[in-house]
Amino acid sequence: MTNVNARERDAVIQSLRAGVVPRVGQHLVQVGRSRELESLIQDIDRVAGGSPTFRLVIGEYGSGKTFFLNLVRAVGLEKKLVVANADLNPDRRLHATGGQARSLYAELTGNLATRAKPEGGALAAVVEKFVSAVLAEAQAAGVAPNDAIHSRLEHLKEMVGGYDFANVVASYWRGFAEGNEQLKSDAVRWLRGEFTTRTDARQALGVRTIVDDASYYDQLKLLARFTRLAGYSGLLVCLDEMVNLYKLSNTQARNSNYEQILRILNDSLQGSAQGLGWVLGGTPEFVLDTRRGLYSYPALQSRLAENTFAKNGLVDFTGPMVRLASLSPEDFYVLLGKLRHVYAYGDESKYLLRDEALNAFMEHCRTQLGDAYFRTPRTTITAFVNLLAVLEQNPSATWQALLGQVEVQKDDGGSADLQVEPESPGPIDELTSFRL
Repeated sequence: MTNVNARERDAVIQSLRAGVVPRVGQHLVQVGRSRELESLIQDIDRVAGGSPTFRLVIGEYGSGKTFFLNLVRAVGLEKKLVVANADLNPDRRLHATGGQARSLYAELTGNLATRAKPEGGALAAVVEKFVSAVLAEAQAAGVAPNDAIHSRLEHLKEMVGGYDFANVVASYWRGFAEGNEQLKSDAVRWLRGEFTTRTDARQALGVRTIVDDASYYDQLKLLARFTRLAGYSGLLVCLDEMVNLYKLSNTQARNSNYEQILRILNDSLQGSAQGLGWVLGGTPEFVLDTRRGLYSYPALQSRLAENTFAKNGLVDFTGPMVRLASLSPEDFYVLLGKLRHVYAYGDESKYLLRDEALNAFMEHCRTQLGDAYFRTPRTTITAFVNLLAVLEQNPSATWQALLGQVEVQKDDGGSADLQVEPESPGPIDELTSFRL
C-alpha cells in the first residue's frame, strides 16, 4: 500500500466518522461490488459514445448506496463526463408545480462538476470552454465569431427550448467580447435556472423563456448535447434519496413524479436523449412496494421487472435496476484494513491495531448485531473510526479493554448505541458513546 496524503486522509476519516460519504478519496476504501461497478462503468462508456443510459441503484439504508454513487461520479469525471448530482428532498422533486422541480435543476447545475473542477460550480467553465473553442475555429476559418457560435448551436435550436438556449450562450460570448461581466453573469444565471420571471430574463438577455418546473428536463437534454459540443463526453446525472418520492403522501403528486421517471426511462431506452446518463439511488421499498413504490405504477413495473432467470446465485447486471450485493465478511475485513491504513496516513509503523484486533472487532460486532454489521456497514464503520480515534488520543487504552466495555442497546428508532462504561477512572473517562 502507498502513503496517503493528509487532505484525502482527513476527508475520508472525518466524513466516515460523521456517518456521511467522503467526496474525495473513495478509492482508498473501496471494496467489493466489482461487478456492479463494472456495469456502471459500461454505462459511462455508452454515455461517452453518445448514447443515453438509465440505472436504479437499490440498497438498504446504510448499505453504501451513496458511496457507490459517489464512486460512479468519480469514474464519470475521469472519463471526461460532466457530472451533476443532487439529493431529493421535499423542496426538490422530479415533477412539481410550485418550483420544486426547478429547484432540483438549480441544485444539479450548481453542483455541475468536471475533472478540472470536481467540487462543482463548473457550468461557467463549460460555457467558457465552448466559446473559446469556437472562437479559435472562427479565427482560423476567417468567420465572424457570432456566426460561428450560432452555426455550432444550430442543431440545438431544433430541440425544445433550444433557440433561447443558443441565444443565451451567444449572450455569454458578447459579454466575454465586450468585457461585460453582468451579461456573462446573467447568461450563467439563466442556464442555472435562477431566473424566476420571464420579464427579468427578457430585460437581461432578450429571451422569452426561463427554466421552470415544466421545462427543466428538456433543458437537461440540451445541456447534455451542449457539453459534447464543448469537448466533453456527455452529462451524467446522479440523484440520491429517491425514497423521498415514496414518502409523498399525496397520491397524485407521487404518481406525477413516477410519470417523470417513466419519461426519463423511455427516453433512455429509445435513445432520444443523446449523451445523457441517469443514476438514481433508492431503497428497495421505493421500487418494490406495489402500493406506493415504483411498482405501483404498472408501466414502470413492467419496465423495471427483474430477470426471472437470475436466481440461485445467477446475476444479470444489464437491466435498468442494480441491487447492491451485501459485503461479505471477507470484504468487510479488507475494508477495516483499509480504514486502519488511511487513518495511519499509509504508514504501517503507525497502525493502531494489529490484524487480530480487526478479527476481534468483527467478532464483537457479529455477536452483538449479527450479520447486519456487514450488510449495512455504515454505522459499524463509524464505530471503528471512533475506536481508532480513542486509541490514538489515549495511548494507555487498549482495544481489548474498550471492546470489553461495549454493550449494544437498541434505541426507539431501531438503531443501536455502543455504550462505553470504563471499569475505573482513567484516560478514557471522557468517552461516552459512539453510535453503531
